[in-house]
Amino acid sequence: MNLLKAASTVSLLTLASRVTGLAREWVVATQFGASAWTDAFNVAFRIPNLLRRLFAEGAFSQAFVPLLGQVKAREGDAATRSLVDAVASVLAAALVVTVLVGVAGAPVLVWLVASGLAELSEAVLMTRLMFPYIGFMALVALAAGVLNTYGHFATPAATPVLLNLCVIAAALLAGPYMGGLGLHPVYALCLGVMVGGVLQLALQWPALRRLHMVPSLALSPAALRRAWAHPGVGRVLTQMAPAVLGVSVAQLSLLINTLIASYQGPGAISWLTYADRLMEFPSALLGVALSVVLLPQLSAAQAQGQAQRYADLLDWGLRLVVLLALPSALALALFAQPLVAVLFHYGAFTAVDVLRTQGALMGYGVGLVGLIAVKILAPGFYARQDIRTPVRVAVLVLVLTQVFNAALVPQLGVAGLAWSIGLAALVNAAWLLWGLYRCGAWQPSPGWGLYLLKVAVACSLLGAVLGVGAVAVDWLGLQAQPWVRAAWLALLLLGSGALYLAALAAMGLRRSAFSRSA
Repeated sequence: MNLLKAASTVSLLTLASRVTGLAREWVVATQFGASAWTDAFNVAFRIPNLLRRLFAEGAFSQAFVPLLGQVKAREGDAATRSLVDAVASVLAAALVVTVLVGVAGAPVLVWLVASGLAELSEAVLMTRLMFPYIGFMALVALAAGVLNTYGHFATPAATPVLLNLCVIAAALLAGPYMGGLGLHPVYALCLGVMVGGVLQLALQWPALRRLHMVPSLALSPAALRRAWAHPGVGRVLTQMAPAVLGVSVAQLSLLINTLIASYQGPGAISWLTYADRLMEFPSALLGVALSVVLLPQLSAAQAQGQAQRYADLLDWGLRLVVLLALPSALALALFAQPLVAVLFHYGAFTAVDVLRTQGALMGYGVGLVGLIAVKILAPGFYARQDIRTPVRVAVLVLVLTQVFNAALVPQLGVAGLAWSIGLAALVNAAWLLWGLYRCGAWQPSPGWGLYLLKVAVACSLLGAVLGVGAVAVDWLGLQAQPWVRAAWLALLLLGSGALYLAALAAMGLRRSAFSRSA
C-alpha cells in the first residue's frame, strides 16, 4: 500500500465532504443568516458533536485503533474479531445510557455551554432532538477504526458527505413546512442531522461485512458481562482514561469559547461557526487524512520494534504539513475577506457578517499550521501508548488559550477567540514536536533546512499574489455580480497555487520525494 496514494484518496474524499460541508453552510447562511436562531442551532448541534469528538472520534479512537493494529499484527484476524465484538457490545450499552442522560439533561448542558443565548429554550429542544446523533457517530467511529486498520480508507472518509447532503435537503425541502408545525424553519436542520447520522452508519456495514468484521453485539446481561471481561476492553478503557482527559481539555477550550461568544451578541456563535467551517477545509484535507493513514502504520511499526521506520513516517508527515499547510495558512490569513464574501455573502448574510467572520478566519489562519501539525504529532504519542504527554501539554495550552482570550477578546471581540485558538495551537504543536524529538521518536532527516527555504520562497510568491488580490478587488461591492466575484476568486487562488507549485518545481522539489509504502 502506497501511503501517499492512501492519504491522497482520503484527502479527495474529504474534499468532497468539505465541499458539501461548505454547500451546507452556504444554504444555512443564505436561508437563515447569522441570527439568534442559527446560534441556537449551532449550540444544539455542537453539544453532541463535542461528545462525538470527545468519546467517539477522540478518546475512543485514540485508545482503540492502536490496540486494534497491534492485535491484528501480532495475533491475527480471529483475535481482532473477538476484540471488535467485545468493544462494540460495551460501547453500544454505554451509548444507550449516554443518550438517555443527554436528552434528560439538555437544559443543564445548554446553559453550561451558552448561557448567554437569546433563544435558550429553543436550543434545549433542538439539543434533545439531535442528541441521539452521538450514538450513531460513536458506532461509525468504531467501524471506521476497523476499516482503517485493514487499509480501507475510502468508506469512512466518504460518510460525512451524507450528513451534509441530508442537512441541505432538509433545509430546502422541509424548511418551508416547519411553520405548519408551529416551528421555526431552522428545525428542519435537526431533521437533516438525524437522517444523516442513520445513513452514515448504514454505509459502513457493507464494507465491514466484506471483511467479515460486522460486530456481534451482546444483547443479554450475561453476554454483556462476558464482553466486559474481555482483556481488550480493559486495555481500551485504561488507555481511554488519560485520552478522555486530553481530548476533553481541547473540547473544554471550545466550550469556553462558545460560552464567551454567547455574550458577544446575536450572530457571534454563527460567525465563529462559519469561520471554523472554512478553517476545517484545509485542516481536514491534510491533517485528518494524514492522521487516519499514519496512526495504524505508526502503531504497527511500534508493535514490530521498527524505530527507524517509525521516525521516517513522522518525518514524512511533517514534511507534507509544511508543504501544504503553510500556503493554506497564508490563504486564510491574507485572503479571508474574498473567501467569506464569495462563499457566504448572499441572502440573509450581510456585509457586517462578512467582516465579523473574516476576523475570526484570519485568527484561524495564523494558527493553521499548528492545528494541522497537532493531528500528526499527537498520534505519534498515541501509537507509543503514551497518552499522558499530550494530556499534560493540552492542559497547559488550555490555560494559555484563556490568557490569550483575556488579552484579545476585549480588543478584537469574537475574532479574538479564533486568534487565541490559533496562537495556542502553534504552541501546542511546537511542544509536542519537542517532546518527540527529546525522547528520540523523531529525528529530522537530512535536508530540512534547504527544504524549509524552498517552501518559504514559494510561499512568499503565493502570499504576494493573494495579498494584492485581496485589496485590488471590491469583494463586498460585487455582491450583485456573484459570477464576476467568483471568477476573480478562482483566478487568484488557482494562479497563486500554480505559481507556488511552479516555484517548488523550479527549485527541484518533486512529487516522488514524498512517495512512501506501507
